[in-house]
Amino acid sequence: MVPDPSTPLLVARGLAKSFPSGDGVIDVLRDASLTVEAGSMVAVTGRSGSGKSTLLATLMGLLLPDAGEVAIDGAALAGLGEHGLARLRREVVGYVPQAPSLVGVLSAAENVEVPLRLLRTAPRERDERVMVALEAVGVAARSDHRPDELSGGEQQRVAVARALVGRPRLLVADEPTAQLDHDTATRLARLLHGLVRSDGLGVVIATNDPAVAALADVVLELRDGTLHSAG
Repeated sequence: MVPDPSTPLLVARGLAKSFPSGDGVIDVLRDASLTVEAGSMVAVTGRSGSGKSTLLATLMGLLLPDAGEVAIDGAALAGLGEHGLARLRREVVGYVPQAPSLVGVLSAAENVEVPLRLLRTAPRERDERVMVALEAVGVAARSDHRPDELSGGEQQRVAVARALVGRPRLLVADEPTAQLDHDTATRLARLLHGLVRSDGLGVVIATNDPAVAALADVVLELRDGTLHSAG
């Protein structure tokens, strides 16, 4: 997928998503729309249960919307098919889930290495990029530890390193600082902000952390299934 500098990195229009509940349905998203430009950070806030995780999963094509559309680099996700979506998530999008979801039998370094193996990156370059990513999030000293030997905050930072190691153009992050102390959360937010400015990374991040929202170019609140400007 070749970047087009004249096209927004991500555009979502009129997203709707409902889930069955008992005899009825719950409308989680209702006409939600947003745009993420390359080199910008968009923060999505909202109370717990407001649908932030559903929104992010829909933006990546992990969930299909009931209505509306999502496009990345001008390509509509609905037209990509499973192979195209997998390639997009492998080559273009980095994802930090709310739970770290690390592979228990692998070390921190091996977990971060997984995306580079999928990209068939040369072994020497893999090793270098893994250590750079772990150093950037402050857990290089724990590189040979398995997830059960790491704290929750350390696991989350490994998950961020894993999302960044493939040098994505778009980062989708679901409350990545929720398990971190204030100082570590602030450092991580500044790291992401620095990549936005230096590398043109586009970021959409679900957060209720004021330190993260303060660094965003755009802050939106997800309320009643719709995104509203919080500025």
